[in-house]
Amino acid sequence: MDNLILALGWAGLYGPMALGAIGSMIGCSIAGQAAAGALLETETGHGRYIGISAMPSSQSIYGIVVMFALNRELTLGNAPGLAAIGLLCGLALMFSAIYQGRSCASAINVSKIRPEIFGMSLAPAAIVEGFAVFAFIFALVLSAGIPA
Repeated sequence: MDNLILALGWAGLYGPMALGAIGSMIGCSIAGQAAAGALLETETGHGRYIGISAMPSSQSIYGIVVMFALNRELTLGNAPGLAAIGLLCGLALMFSAIYQGRSCASAINVSKIRPEIFGMSLAPAAIVEGFAVFAFIFALVLSAGIPA
């Protein structure tokens, strides 16, 4: 049983980065596919489409920072807390990146038809980013309470 608890602790240490990266890969792919399609259908604005497709990559950065904040000697006493914070934060970052990619793809698709609403069409993606920031900040705050 002790080995299982320690294994979950290790998963919690690496989880925010790994799950955040998985979400970023999926989110950037979704938005990137929309950007590639927009490149074929429009004559201008190509740079902003490519730039927007990179928005979901920020969740990987948040995951790396949380991983470093959680990094400490693993014991039976702190492994459950590390597992809970790390895995739950990682899941939040993963889903945030995926849905931000979908929001960015929608923004790209609508703005190729009406370029004047490009800025407004990014609002949903920015809101999703805000939730990733909440998960990131709360994980950092809670990680300070886990014994070293």
